[in-house]
Amino acid sequence: MKVFISGNIAESGVKLLEENNIAVTWWKENRQITVKELIGACQDVDAFISVGPNKINADFLNACKHLKVIALHAVGFDNVDIKEAKSLNIPVGNTPGVLSGATADTAFLLMLAVSRKAFYLHKKIINGQWQNYEPTPELGIELNGKTLGIFGMGKIGMEMAKKCIGAYGMQVVYHNRNKNEEAENEIDAKYVSFDELLKQSDVLSVHTTLTPETKDKFNIEVFKKMKPESIFINTARGGIHNEQDLIFALQQKIIWGAGLDVTNPEPMNKDNSLLNMESVAVLPHIGSATQKTRSAMANLVAKNIIAGLKGEKLPHQIW
Repeated sequence: MKVFISGNIAESGVKLLEENNIAVTWWKENRQITVKELIGACQDVDAFISVGPNKINADFLNACKHLKVIALHAVGFDNVDIKEAKSLNIPVGNTPGVLSGATADTAFLLMLAVSRKAFYLHKKIINGQWQNYEPTPELGIELNGKTLGIFGMGKIGMEMAKKCIGAYGMQVVYHNRNKNEEAENEIDAKYVSFDELLKQSDVLSVHTTLTPETKDKFNIEVFKKMKPESIFINTARGGIHNEQDLIFALQQKIIWGAGLDVTNPEPMNKDNSLLNMESVAVLPHIGSATQKTRSAMANLVAKNIIAGLKGEKLPHQIW
């Protein structure tokens, strides 16, 4: 059996595949593989491991309908036509659970960096602008006792909430399609409507999936309903916020700041105005980028592939 990987994964996952007599080939160029190249690479293999934002749409799936299994090196699957994969009987797996802590760490990092304008002030040192001590310019805001709003109270949202409660004694409100009783019982989180979430949150952290309902959810009309001193955090998917509207909201001081681990598009253009704003921190989608988490993800990917090639249900099957 053969598997193609569209990027590098941790050695532990590759080893697990090879121990199960699965030959591994992968994309080695330092650029995103094109759809045409991806289809070509998958023609003579039995399985595919998707690393990065590959578009696994109907065209790809029908061109590669011979695949026995597709494993995503990710939790999100908004880039996959699940309905088409199911109709072609190609099982698709992902890697839930193992990256919750690392991604929540990134959200917490962004929140703190934005609150103290850390990225912007660091650049001033690099640019030779740190000349002397001044007590009043470019002040940050404190987080103690503030209200954290979670949009999408799943495992990552729960981890983010726990960190904010432990560090700053923050109150937690959240909005989901359904109530999360675990969050309400364990951390005293309060379920509120979407409008109340916007109204009450001092920090609003996004941890939902990208769907037609959440695409561009955070647009200018939404930002106008948030507090002028609020911080917007997105470590989920860039498509959930409208980036031009976010820029406008920050420029017009409709909200105070933003921390992004995801952008739209990705990679972000180096000339994007968000990168030079005082109360903004942007990271290059590193939410799960720790040695422990990436190894765990690689292992889950390998287990999904092994099961699929054996004709078994995947340990983490999306459909």
